[in-house]
Amino acid sequence: MPEVVTNKKKNPAPDPEVEMSFWDHLDTLRGHLFRSAVAIIVMAVVAFLNREFIFDQLILAPKEPEFITNRLLCRLGEWANVPSLCLGNLKLQIINIDLSGQFTTHMYISFFAGLIVAAPYMIWEIWRFIQPALYDKERKHSKGAVFSMSTLFVLGVLFSYFLIVPLTLSFFGSYKVSEEVNNQIALSSYISTVVSVTFAIGLVFELPVFIYFLTKVGIVTPAFLKKNRKYTLVLLLVIAAIITPPDIISQILVTIPLYGLYELSIFVSGRVYKKL
Repeated sequence: MPEVVTNKKKNPAPDPEVEMSFWDHLDTLRGHLFRSAVAIIVMAVVAFLNREFIFDQLILAPKEPEFITNRLLCRLGEWANVPSLCLGNLKLQIINIDLSGQFTTHMYISFFAGLIVAAPYMIWEIWRFIQPALYDKERKHSKGAVFSMSTLFVLGVLFSYFLIVPLTLSFFGSYKVSEEVNNQIALSSYISTVVSVTFAIGLVFELPVFIYFLTKVGIVTPAFLKKNRKYTLVLLLVIAAIITPPDIISQILVTIPLYGLYELSIFVSGRVYKKL
């Protein structure tokens, strides 16, 4: 009897003969989400038990003159003869006006800290769910995706915490419509500002990863990104001008890393586009 020859896909996905139903995929996803949630809860409990360190050494530190960024910017301002760079004169008075405000804030920050610390593990769990659906070639080109995404997110959080947050607090904390009005910052307002800015910049630093997938599916091209380069630069300058003191040096400190991220996205898009 002649041997039957079957055609194979050029880049078969792993275990192509095993087909999972929708409920199988849902059950698998539920397992990944459950383990991610457990990681967040464990880290949140650790943060909750270390209240003094989380609040005194981390959350409330950027408003203090002794914070490392404030001291370095002040030295830079003295060297460049730009007094507005010295943020050490800012004294924010944080007050709590809700009976349960401090407890709910403690819970909220503990969860947020758990989310930040567990983020690399969450990315790994999501990747484990997506990876079986990839073809061999796609898996090969996606090596290091978890490391890249985790690194970019952590760098974004650190960049925001050590630069964007102090500059934002300085601008909004010292802004006055009249000398007759003094700023007394509500605890909830301070916390929401720090958390939203930190988390948002962490996500912004994932831009090269987003561009990778958008280029992969044909939504974005390197030519499109290059064409809009000047508009992106203007937008970043406007954002920097809003959140920084009114001087060119602080605006450059914020704009250069973010614009470098955009250029990295163009490079990533170009590499992906050539392989399509």
